[in-house]
Amino acid sequence: MATATTPVGQDQPTKAVSPPVVFDLSQPPVIEGFSPLPRAKEENFKDKFIRKTKENPFVPIGCLGTAGALIYGLSAFRRGKTRQSQLLMRARIFAQGFTVVAIIVGVAATALKPKQ
Repeated sequence: MATATTPVGQDQPTKAVSPPVVFDLSQPPVIEGFSPLPRAKEENFKDKFIRKTKENPFVPIGCLGTAGALIYGLSAFRRGKTRQSQLLMRARIFAQGFTVVAIIVGVAATALKPKQ
């Protein structure tokens, strides 16, 4: 029994090598039937912080309360005032909870606000 041997690659169709696709990251992708909205003006950190603080002022207040209770509580702990340190750590947890609730309420209010 003789087996027929064929050279490798003769029975297989040849595939054309396509050139690599080059993406231009400076431009948005072109999608048929879709036109992107124009970008809003670029805002820096300060402008964004002010805008977000005006939208939900309780989050920065809660963050400052949390940081203040933490710093004051750690300084009381360092001085050896354990009772005051414990009370301030509890105040810190309350301030953290206030901040989380403020974030959740702010997100819900933003989601429920009608689009303009």
